[in-house]
Amino acid sequence: MTDAQNVTIPIPGSPEISGLWLAPAKPLACLVLAHGAGAGMAHKSMTATAEGFAERGIATLRYQFPYMERGSKRPDSPPVAHAAVRAAVAEAARRASKLPLFAGGRSFGGRMTSQAQAIAPLPGIRGLVFFAFPLHPAGKPADTRAAHLADVAVPMLFLQGTNDALAEMDLLRPVVAGLGTRATLTLAESADHSFHVPAKTGRKDAEVLAELLAAAAAWMTRVSKP
Repeated sequence: MTDAQNVTIPIPGSPEISGLWLAPAKPLACLVLAHGAGAGMAHKSMTATAEGFAERGIATLRYQFPYMERGSKRPDSPPVAHAAVRAAVAEAARRASKLPLFAGGRSFGGRMTSQAQAIAPLPGIRGLVFFAFPLHPAGKPADTRAAHLADVAVPMLFLQGTNDALAEMDLLRPVVAGLGTRATLTLAESADHSFHVPAKTGRKDAEVLAELLAAAAAWMTRVSKP
């Protein structure tokens, strides 16, 4: 497999951020992939996700939010994060102008992407892909974080573990159902927010990720069709 390529992503009026571009020889689509709150674009889970997508014909552009670029542990304010999302989408569009374009990411990154899309549609984006959408803080179940999703007009794919402490199923299922045909929910049985599954399930985390990546690649391929 080709190694990921380091890229620089300009943000108008702000310092540039880093990115990693990984594309198979004949990509079918491109996903702009944001990291979660606690680990950056080069974390092993993000690398495994990007490499798994490449094996399935999906190019990815991973990128750092500004706070992660600075080495801070405190996530950016939504406006700053939204600007990074838009800059990354613009960079991906330049690199993959002929490919169907999708955006999303893990946890915080997925939520910042959906907020940006709800405020003003990201140019060229066909759909959003969420890896463990953080519906609420752990131990504080609520669905208020999902209110903006009503303003997202493009298709959305939710990839969630049924044991995710940041998205109780009793709350998430109605949220997704309320979005109608725009939303698809794909569940990983017994998986937590990091898609880790207990040993007693007889399954490995890598198997869970492979199933989710296959589902996401198939979904993007389907959504890409006229």
